[in-house]
Amino acid sequence: MSPVRRCSRTACGRPAVATLTYVYADSTAVLGPLATYAEPHCYDLCAEHSERLTAPRGWEVVRLLEGSAPARPSGDDLEALANAVREAARPQQRAAEAGGGGARTPDPMEVARRGHLRILRSPDN
Repeated sequence: MSPVRRCSRTACGRPAVATLTYVYADSTAVLGPLATYAEPHCYDLCAEHSERLTAPRGWEVVRLLEGSAPARPSGDDLEALANAVREAARPQQRAAEAGGGGARTPDPMEVARRGHLRILRSPDN
């Protein structure tokens, strides 16, 4: 098996450079840099397919650009991402508060986690 992750699009064998995640509750597609880990409900896309990505009518595409974005995410970027995953996170927070035990040690690169999405600290910082 090749250590390079490939584009998820059918018949495309190019290396993946971005990860696409759908937030169905908010009708939002989130396209960002290649995720650290391959997640079961995310799609890895090559440069060509990530540039040509469109969403269905009524859906919003949130693009978290890697190279041309400022070094630190703006408040608008973080707010858009938080709003996109807020509904999925609330039931897990209530369940964790009710359970009260078994806290796991967080990944030092992980800044926040909402559902299956993670916000990771930049390796440059």
